[in-house]
Amino acid sequence: MRMFRKFSQVFFSFIFILSVQILVQNNALAAEASPVGVWKTIDDKTNKPRSIVQIWQQGDELRGRILKIFFRPGESAKDVCLECKGASHNQPILGMTIIWGMTKQSERWEGGRILDPKNGKIYRCLLTLSSDNQQLNVRGYIGVTLFGRTQTWFRQANAAIEQQ
Repeated sequence: MRMFRKFSQVFFSFIFILSVQILVQNNALAAEASPVGVWKTIDDKTNKPRSIVQIWQQGDELRGRILKIFFRPGESAKDVCLECKGASHNQPILGMTIIWGMTKQSERWEGGRILDPKNGKIYRCLLTLSSDNQQLNVRGYIGVTLFGRTQTWFRQANAAIEQQ
């Protein structure tokens, strides 16, 4: 009987420790499943890298800004958003906040807006992370999600950004 009690104590201690470890690992994975980070965007027409965008959390919302632009001939760091309205009009595109108001809804982030500095238009936005957290589907749309387009952005490590 004493041996059974000892076995039970060891067994339940093992189960408890294993359960705690699983909970900690699941919380760590859940914390990683976020668009917060640095992303490479790809030009829809040329399929070449277009920019590096940083997404960060500010309060309850996600925001994003352009950290780097892969310039085409005739473009420079001094380019401004001529087509933008309001506070973004004539502001430098490099460093511009282009995503704001995104909040997590289940497995995606929505409710915010995305600015296309090429034409100055603001669209509703939907962000969806891939299962491996390395790709971000960014959908800009008008009205309902049916009327829009999706770009896939690729997560970047900070060291990779400095080398580009």
